[in-house]
Amino acid sequence: MADILGNAAPFKYAEELIANAKKIATPGKGILAADESTGTIGKRLASIGCPNEESYRRDLREMLFTAPGIENYISGVILFEETLYQNASDGTPFVKMLQDKDIVPGIKVDKGVVALPGTDGETETQGIDDLGKRCAKYYEQGARFAKWRAVLKIGNGCPSELSIHQNAYTLARYAVICQENGLVPIVEPEILSDGSHGIEVCAAITERVVAACYKALNDHHALLEGTLLKPNMVLAGADAPKADVKLAGYLTARTLMRTVPAAVPGIMFLSGGQSEEEATAHLAAMNQCDTVKKPWTLSFSFGRALQASALKAWGGKKENFKAGQDAFLARAKANSEATLGKGDLTATGESLYVKDYKY
Repeated sequence: MADILGNAAPFKYAEELIANAKKIATPGKGILAADESTGTIGKRLASIGCPNEESYRRDLREMLFTAPGIENYISGVILFEETLYQNASDGTPFVKMLQDKDIVPGIKVDKGVVALPGTDGETETQGIDDLGKRCAKYYEQGARFAKWRAVLKIGNGCPSELSIHQNAYTLARYAVICQENGLVPIVEPEILSDGSHGIEVCAAITERVVAACYKALNDHHALLEGTLLKPNMVLAGADAPKADVKLAGYLTARTLMRTVPAAVPGIMFLSGGQSEEEATAHLAAMNQCDTVKKPWTLSFSFGRALQASALKAWGGKKENFKAGQDAFLARAKANSEATLGKGDLTATGESLYVKDYKY
């Protein structure tokens, strides 16, 4: 019966896509987003007094990837193109290093955002033109999933119908190109937290945006079992009073119940500039919520919320390598537990929010 395709296209890599998506969405594990562009990682390195040089970028990633027991909490790592082809200090390719730990290597494939003409500063994401060729090359190098970030915003009539439609259909086109080339696509429609809107506004708009994405994926004949979703959590705007953690967890889970098909194996949240502790608390809250049906794994695909304290502990110094790893593993373990509904819902911490965030 599995050979009856339904609406999905007959992808050559269908069985592999389904298996890899399911593996990445393993309960108790999540994704480390280490796909910062050269410019963005330069800002992170500058914050600890380090130059933006290849050796420092390598050392930071090596510190994370070689953390003892990382495979207990991390199922996939999103890489930037430089890192996909980079070797550790001992000459081991990073891709092989991850594969040896049974961690799935992934790759960021979008080329950033450009202005969407006729809108109030809204954007669309570029990189579709040569995506098929690049995906084939990345698959050959060992990548088995990909990420593409669309960016939407709330306020002054935004997101417009044009922005929602354009970004949804571009995400869907990206998704099927990835699937044609053996890469599980992570669909990321990020609604920025910029603004003073309440959580109820974020809930309504997130429903509209995510629903549009699945309409587009259906129109493009995507194999949903071989995809993952990376949405924002449903939260109040960065300039508004914070909503109760349990309420945020409930509204996030309800929004997804209303919009995400059960065929999708995992929903891997972005942290969106929350503090490390807040992102973990919200993840735990939605997994603790027992009044909403949750047929998918609710997990994490965090960058800043997994790396911020590790970066500070490391400080770019070889003698602090273990301290950085310990800080990273502490966050990875806390988020792993949050995917299973365990954790402190009252935790707070230093905000990692950056207005109009780009990376």
